[in-house]
Amino acid sequence: MQIGIIGLGRMGGNIARRLMRHGHGAIVCDRDSKAVAALVADGAVGVSGFDQLVKKLSRPRAVWMMLPAGKITETAIAQLGALLEPNDVILDGGNSFWKDDIRRAATLKERNIHYVDVGTSGGVWGLERGYCMMIGGEVEVVERLDPIFAALAPGPGNLPRTPGRDGRDARAERGYIHAGPNGAGHFVKMVHNGIEYGLMQAYAEGFDILKNAGGETLPVEERFDLDVADIAEVWRRGSVIASWLLDLSASALAQDPELAAYSGFVEDSGEGRWTIMAAMEEAVPADVLSAALYARFRSRQEHTFAERVLSAMRKGFGGHVEPEARNP
Repeated sequence: MQIGIIGLGRMGGNIARRLMRHGHGAIVCDRDSKAVAALVADGAVGVSGFDQLVKKLSRPRAVWMMLPAGKITETAIAQLGALLEPNDVILDGGNSFWKDDIRRAATLKERNIHYVDVGTSGGVWGLERGYCMMIGGEVEVVERLDPIFAALAPGPGNLPRTPGRDGRDARAERGYIHAGPNGAGHFVKMVHNGIEYGLMQAYAEGFDILKNAGGETLPVEERFDLDVADIAEVWRRGSVIASWLLDLSASALAQDPELAAYSGFVEDSGEGRWTIMAAMEEAVPADVLSAALYARFRSRQEHTFAERVLSAMRKGFGGHVEPEARNP
């Protein structure tokens, strides 16, 4: 298939590359001309504006946006909507708020333009590992775009099949699902990221306890000088808490046991807040996820080893670089 891609940052550029590796054609656009040139060198067609992008795409067009949530994405969708034609599709692979998806889809539908929200997880490793995708949109449109999703997905890999899945949607076993109508994809991704906050906070606090096990306030006979990097490594191998997040922590600790390169100032990208908002609307208790979000707020005032662990994990999976600590 042929697809336009707008936004060639940490994930967008590699999404284009993975699609081209699977034989799809990519027409790419970004305000950074160097990012466009790098993709052109890899086989993409580069353009400098949305109008050129639309002209070069064959109908029915599909345009995948990988832009920051909020005003930038909103503006881009409005501009594209004015240029596209009936039966064309806009896909938003960023971390947009799911209620915005519902509104955008309804607005575009007035011109018979389709909208698909694609919650996309994979970070900077997606080119090789593939992207886990949670998709919201009309059934017929999602099925039309299936070759794109299948190419981006990780595939079954070497994971054993989950017992009892016979007769269920096989796409889930390949790393992507059609979650439901517009908004459902980003809703599922939002909760995914909320859970991610909780998991990361649990690891971070655990490593902080280990790091301080030799503290001078403890009785001498109860102090332990623990090698946190080795503990992270041994937990990776056969323990019940093994995970990719633990892999990233072990890698960061092996290179820098004190995590001195990290300030401990931890950003939140919005999905954690939205997950708590959804929990409140549904009257669902979310004690752990709420505490994990508040811990990030606190990190901007005081910094612990736990916060440096969080920063290391964020950099590991998503290439996120925390800002320097600011005085409250």
